[in-house]
Amino acid sequence: MLKIRLMGTKNDITWFKKIMQRHPKVEVLEMSDLYPNKGTDKYYRSYVEVKKSNVKE
Repeated sequence: MLKIRLMGTKNDITWFKKIMQRHPKVEVLEMSDLYPNKGTDKYYRSYVEVKKSNVKE
């Protein structure tokens, strides 16, 4: 399992979360809400837990 911190704009984080959810080799276990970064209104962070899917090629 991996714990990943995503940092970027709201649109960037949403875009990347969708990519992870659609990828056949990645199983998304948990996704947090968006948290604002201190000192800026533009950038946010989100936390995601993922693991490898048991997909055979």
